[in-house]
Amino acid sequence: MSTLLYITAHPNESEASYSLAVGKQFLEAYKAANPDDEIKHLDLFKMDIPRLDADVFSAWSKLGSGTPFDQLTNAEQSKVSRLGELVDQFVASDKYVFVNPTWNFSYPPVMKAYIDAICVAGKTFKYTENGPIGLLESKKAIHIQASGSVLSPGSAFADFEVGHRHLDVIMKFLGVPTLETVYVEGMAAAQDQARQIKEDAIVQAWKLAKTF
Repeated sequence: MSTLLYITAHPNESEASYSLAVGKQFLEAYKAANPDDEIKHLDLFKMDIPRLDADVFSAWSKLGSGTPFDQLTNAEQSKVSRLGELVDQFVASDKYVFVNPTWNFSYPPVMKAYIDAICVAGKTFKYTENGPIGLLESKKAIHIQASGSVLSPGSAFADFEVGHRHLDVIMKFLGVPTLETVYVEGMAAAQDQARQIKEDAIVQAWKLAKTF
């Protein structure tokens, strides 16, 4: 049995979101193909995800110099504890599905906050004499991303897109071997084709779900 983290970063429900609509269909197909797997949904817009701020950096500095945890301030204790829970959950899971819209050529800020929470030395990567090495070599990941314009590789505006490209870099940095991608794109540019674009993306998601 595997554990799948279904990580969504959209403030709306699936009825008002192309990315979530495709993600929902992916989940249904995945459940059918993997009935014994455990699925945990992380709705990032509804979660407590501490930002990396002065409290967090202060706490890490104190802990690194030997200060006991109970001597940290209440804010420091609360934030580093929560960050620890998030990265431990990520490490304990086997598969990741990231689902998000594209906002200004990237993903919503809450996704970046989550990525910051899971990039932790000693947990998801380690430093070596030859540079950092990812520790998640046995994991698998899929990214479902929607955008009104066509931003996938090979398109006219591909160089503008930084959300998927950043996530791809992060997964490689953490050692995840591959990041499969489902682009749901071009709905605003070709509104008369929006339904077909979504249906085509759902078919692609179904195919990935059966082998993921």
